[in-house]
Amino acid sequence: MLIIVLSYLGGALTILSPCILPVLPFVFSRADQPFRRSGLPLLAGMALTFALVATLAAVGGGWVVRANEYGRWLAMALLAVFGLTLLLPSFAERLTRPLVVAGDRLSQMAQSRSQTDGRPAGAGSSFLLGIATGLLWAPCAGPILGLVLTGAALRGASAGTTLLLLAYAAGAATSLAIALLIGGKVFAAMKRSLGAGEWIRRGLGGAMLAGVVAIGLGFDTGVLARVSTVATGGIEQSLIDRFSSRTTPAQAAASNTGAASQTMMRVQQVDARPALPIEGELPSLSGAVQWLNSPPLSAQELRGKVVLVDVWTYSCINCLRTLPYVKAWAQKYKDQGLVVIGVHAPEFAFERNVDNVKKAVRDLGIDYPVAIDNNYAIWRSLNNQYWPAHYFADAQGRIRYHHFGEGNYAESEQVIQQLLAEAGRKDVSNNLIDAHAQGVEMAADDADVQSPETYIGFQRAENFASVGGVKADTPHAYIAPAKLALNQWGLAGTWRVDGEQATLDSSPGRIVYRFHARDLHLVLGPGKDGKPVHFRVSVDGAAPGASHGTDTAEDGSGVVTEQRLYQLVRQSGEVGDHTFSIEFLDAGVQAYAFTFG
Repeated sequence: MLIIVLSYLGGALTILSPCILPVLPFVFSRADQPFRRSGLPLLAGMALTFALVATLAAVGGGWVVRANEYGRWLAMALLAVFGLTLLLPSFAERLTRPLVVAGDRLSQMAQSRSQTDGRPAGAGSSFLLGIATGLLWAPCAGPILGLVLTGAALRGASAGTTLLLLAYAAGAATSLAIALLIGGKVFAAMKRSLGAGEWIRRGLGGAMLAGVVAIGLGFDTGVLARVSTVATGGIEQSLIDRFSSRTTPAQAAASNTGAASQTMMRVQQVDARPALPIEGELPSLSGAVQWLNSPPLSAQELRGKVVLVDVWTYSCINCLRTLPYVKAWAQKYKDQGLVVIGVHAPEFAFERNVDNVKKAVRDLGIDYPVAIDNNYAIWRSLNNQYWPAHYFADAQGRIRYHHFGEGNYAESEQVIQQLLAEAGRKDVSNNLIDAHAQGVEMAADDADVQSPETYIGFQRAENFASVGGVKADTPHAYIAPAKLALNQWGLAGTWRVDGEQATLDSSPGRIVYRFHARDLHLVLGPGKDGKPVHFRVSVDGAAPGASHGTDTAEDGSGVVTEQRLYQLVRQSGEVGDHTFSIEFLDAGVQAYAFTFG
């Protein structure tokens, strides 16, 4: 119910937006006629058409874009003819018969009846005029409409989506109805006092033609829409903040999409793509302690380029699974003005080692600039809280969109295309990449993941099941539980459990975990001396066979040679509950966190 109220209020604010100006002449062309027979049907036609077109635009494919574009041009032609009939009565009389024969009776039905017998236009003709106007109604960009259309794009067409769009349209129709009623009284007074009915009619005809020209040249979705963001965006955002004062932007985003569909995104009808808000300036990048693959870059030097900032860290499985897309975008659009910058913000202490990051960048095939953000200076300037986080900045250095976590790749690439087009690129492809990820970079099987990321260091450890619990910061002989419930884990052997990791004090030692997922990963590192640590993996007491990961053999054997994420299990068959065990044959290994996919 709350979002319906917000949608209605956001629509009511539309009339304050300059981008509604091209539509007003079509509305006021009925201001001097009875509201119930003329104005009300017109507004109803506008609202219904807008709700239908906006729903399809939010969830449809390319055919919707083309159909809506043809409909807009047809509506502009129709309304241009109607404007001419108001401006030139003789033109209306000559065109009446051909237009009727062609089935295009909209403008002539209204004009001929008022000219021949003085009666007001019928409700049917006004409703049809509203339909034509609805096709041209550029939804004025605002956070509330963005919330509605973004949800529609993510969830697909539904009765709920259309209801929200109808609420928004009803709000706009309400404010337009008030203006129409006031305008009718003003026009009636002018006619009585000045005898100016003919000039008013011609003035409206000229205004309608001006509106058609403005829409045809894109002013409604370009200059005026950008002004509208300033005019009403702050009011709408304050409404959202007031109704959800206990929810941070990040929480609101996460609640919408899981990883984050931004509630602050503002949407308008421009080739069925969202008009992106200004979320702030791209911050200084001077806090990076070092740059890889590039000399240091500054926000000022990046002006004129579209910039994608990817906040990541190299042992993060979610970051690794987004890399195929980020790398593909960097390659595809680099000659069209896109600059991708990886901001490496470490999670674990070993990720602060620049040599480790250099090796990871090389092994992962990353050739775009990487800023080493060991002090979290860039992280803080972005007010970031997530790995991975993607921030998209336009050629003027303004952040226009962001996305947290995995997914939404098509939407993100469309943002890149849109920002490049805004920057003046005429050769931007509409096609989307098809990333073929392998190994740890392959997308998770989300339908079968029932095990959460699990940290082994005592600061964030959960579901630890070894008898006696964790003995922090001291070597202790642990015994693995005889039986584990789902997502419980334990240690066996002598381990020292610190805040961030557990270190095997003497060999052998084991870690066991009862999990439910296709993939199992473990962040591991060799001892302080750097010597390789050999291990053997089993699943339900047997070698993994065909379900081995990229870092294990079929017999379960493997070796830890560096500090990174290791894929130990990738099940080839049906996913179920299984007991995982990894036995380390050498001392010194450091274990940090389990992740699943």
